[in-house]
Amino acid sequence: MSTRLSYAPARFPRSGTPLLVLAGVLWGTGGLAGSLLASRTGLQPVAVAAYRLLVGGLLVTAYAAVAGGLRTGPCTRAVVARAAVTGGLLALFQTAYFAAVAATSVSLATLTTMVALPVLVTVGSAVLDRRRPSPRAAGTIALAVTGLVLLLGSPTGTSGDRLTGTGLALLSALGFAALTLSHRAPLPGLSREAMTGLGFLTGGFVLLPAGLVSGMALPARIDAVGAVVFLGLVPTAVAYTSYFAGLHRTGAAAGVVAVLLEPLTAVLLAVLLGHDRLDGAQCLGVVLVLAAIAVPQTRTGATAAS
Repeated sequence: MSTRLSYAPARFPRSGTPLLVLAGVLWGTGGLAGSLLASRTGLQPVAVAAYRLLVGGLLVTAYAAVAGGLRTGPCTRAVVARAAVTGGLLALFQTAYFAAVAATSVSLATLTTMVALPVLVTVGSAVLDRRRPSPRAAGTIALAVTGLVLLLGSPTGTSGDRLTGTGLALLSALGFAALTLSHRAPLPGLSREAMTGLGFLTGGFVLLPAGLVSGMALPARIDAVGAVVFLGLVPTAVAYTSYFAGLHRTGAAAGVVAVLLEPLTAVLLAVLLGHDRLDGAQCLGVVLVLAAIAVPQTRTGATAAS
């Protein structure tokens, strides 16, 4: 059974946008934190991803427990299904992305994933809402895709299986888009924070066997432990909690804001901390991405299953 929820744009015009902006900026720190953790410990990407989801899940679930979010309703079949779907999609898109990197290169995997994401989310929202994307939405996506292509640059080091790598990157984007669309409306039974934490834990346990095979020994050093805690807290626990809360208030299509801010933040951090330089095309890409983010996003409706 499904019911249509109506929202009053005049009352809640863009109340979720600051949360999406926060999520996108914090996501942008995840690559740097993950690279630092891998370089300091020798952990493989799947082990880093497992640590990220498990630590993030423990932190969010602990917060939900303290706030009373675990006692808001019964553990229904729908709640268990949502947690399983969330965990499975988290594991899917991270694993597919890392596999795409291994098959080709970081640049091709990132470019393909980031360009496909806003398109998939916009199309998926249109299908679920049973309405065509507005000309403004289509123009925003075209602007965003152009900006991302200029910002991320031409793929390099793609001597591997480019077809397989591209397919895996698209699978990663599809997994994240599905995760975004599945969280368009809250599910009665648990708080949003509790659902997020349980989803993270489920995804972490899905990745745990592969992580243990690759090696998950963590040195008892402050830099290694600090990197794990930062990765689980900032770009995972805080970022995803903000993202899902923003989606509920603003709508799935507006989640593109966070998606665009992630690579933009990562590139700017590389410039500020890694002494990288932006060329003219990348500077234009920054302008176009910011222009796409600045386009007002309004929510006209959403469909929730009950």
